[in-house]
Amino acid sequence: MSRNNPILYIVIPCYNEEQVLPHTNPMFVGKIEGLVKNQEVHPLSKVMYVNDGSKDQTWELIQEYATSNPYVVGISQSRNRGHQSSVLAGMYEAAEFADIVITIDADGQDDIHCMNQMIAEYKTGSEIVYGVRDNRDTDSAFKRITAEGFYKVMQLFGADVVFNHADYRLVSKRFLQELSKFKEVNLFLRGIMPLVGFKYSYVTYKRHERIAGESHYPLSKMLGLAMDGITSLSIKPIRLITSLGVMTSLFSFLLIIWVLWSKFAGNVVAGWASTYAIVSLLGGVQLISLGVIGEYIGKIYLETKQRPRYIISDRTYDESDE
Repeated sequence: MSRNNPILYIVIPCYNEEQVLPHTNPMFVGKIEGLVKNQEVHPLSKVMYVNDGSKDQTWELIQEYATSNPYVVGISQSRNRGHQSSVLAGMYEAAEFADIVITIDADGQDDIHCMNQMIAEYKTGSEIVYGVRDNRDTDSAFKRITAEGFYKVMQLFGADVVFNHADYRLVSKRFLQELSKFKEVNLFLRGIMPLVGFKYSYVTYKRHERIAGESHYPLSKMLGLAMDGITSLSIKPIRLITSLGVMTSLFSFLLIIWVLWSKFAGNVVAGWASTYAIVSLLGGVQLISLGVIGEYIGKIYLETKQRPRYIISDRTYDESDE
């Protein structure tokens, strides 16, 4: 298809979203119908839901929507594998049929009207268009501080991420073909996407309150995502450990000189506090260093197994019919 009349697939990862889908499904379907009606995208465009091993009735709802509306299709992972795996699965499945793919969460917080501008940017030559929040007014103070801190920490440790961009983006078929050459099992798409290159652009938007249900990204998951992103994309923590080791060794060497000078000068005073403090400091540094090194070794261990990044167990359509 031409760049002026692309087939669009809106890919929506879902995990336990039975409370929110009845509210957001009409929004997504209405959007794709509107884009088709205005001839911004091809009539073969679809909304593709990706069920990530939900434990509630999410998959049943997706099947129901796919049966009742020709613009809706769905795929289901064989088990829960995480948000990033679901986004990747949806993009690659959609790339079989689509010219462009837009990924967006199911909760209705991202502004779907930005899709028009994303498509316009694609038609002017962009292969990837990032959806970027222009502010965090709808977040609590704690959420705002931790979320912005997440991006700053990622950048500090060498992960090339787009500030205030999550997983709301448009990517082209060409982009996905090159992305498929990245074989990492430890996925952090926000960091991998900029590595692909090509012409890119940004679309800013205001994020809304979650329509229903609860957030699936509490602080613990955000910290885990940050750790995965840093250790998957950068070796800067290892270099910081090396620098810390050099500084600690230098400090210890100077301390030894001071101890020897004190001994020969007869100024030695028995004291457990200084010894305890030094031992605790070095012990803490060693444990932290081992933990970071262990994280990298664990990543290497998982990568060498070359396990599949996703497994699709069910589809609402016959692959040969799409």
